[in-house]
Amino acid sequence: MTTTIPRTPEVRGRVRVEQGAKRIRGFVGGELIVETFRPLLVWEKPYYPTYYFPAADVLTNLLAPEGRTSHSPSRGDAEVMTLTAGGVSRSGAALRYDRSPFESLWGTVRFEWDAVDAWFEEDEQVFTHARDPYTRVDILPSSRHVRVEADGLVLAETLKPTLVFETRLPARYYLPKTDVRMDLLNSKDTVTHCPYKGEAEYWSLRHDDRGDIAWSYRTPLPESQKLAGLVAFYPEKVDIYVDEVLAS
Repeated sequence: MTTTIPRTPEVRGRVRVEQGAKRIRGFVGGELIVETFRPLLVWEKPYYPTYYFPAADVLTNLLAPEGRTSHSPSRGDAEVMTLTAGGVSRSGAALRYDRSPFESLWGTVRFEWDAVDAWFEEDEQVFTHARDPYTRVDILPSSRHVRVEADGLVLAETLKPTLVFETRLPARYYLPKTDVRMDLLNSKDTVTHCPYKGEAEYWSLRHDDRGDIAWSYRTPLPESQKLAGLVAFYPEKVDIYVDEVLAS
């Protein structure tokens, strides 16, 4: 069954399928399992897309059917596959769609993100989920007065914040470490990845039980280099005042 590449997005309800333009590769245990120049981007959820691959671009000899199917109300029934590559075997790692209400998904394979050790868009590794081509991240220097408090205790105050405006998200305020009371914070072992900004480290407030309250990108991805070493706070865990007005 061949994949019908959509010339225009195919939309049913809240699910959208459209043609991607980037080279996508996936590796398991250092072994290439998929490489395509014609990925499909499927918005199963409204926040970001998932990669679907033409079966011809997948090393299907590494996949074995498990004798069961997975049903999606929007995408139909898919054959559940075990992936064996790089010396490891991962059950339920992939779904193969021979038929679907979306004709463009016929003959495609979808991998669980975490079942693949490393994903690359062109030659840059991507973390957490596929990038949304409609998400924009604007990183702008500012001279606004930003003050961060926790129960009246000032944790940070600056006149040179960096503001981050990201599609569908509220503005974030990143502050120079020299303007943050780092002596009031404890470094945490928490590490997360953002597909647009990179790997983040976290801090909590000393002698406080509200958990991680601040984060920073020590070595952000190239497009987010302006954030390197700056610190941002969760507005739901602290009070952030911008020009003396409490930010919502």
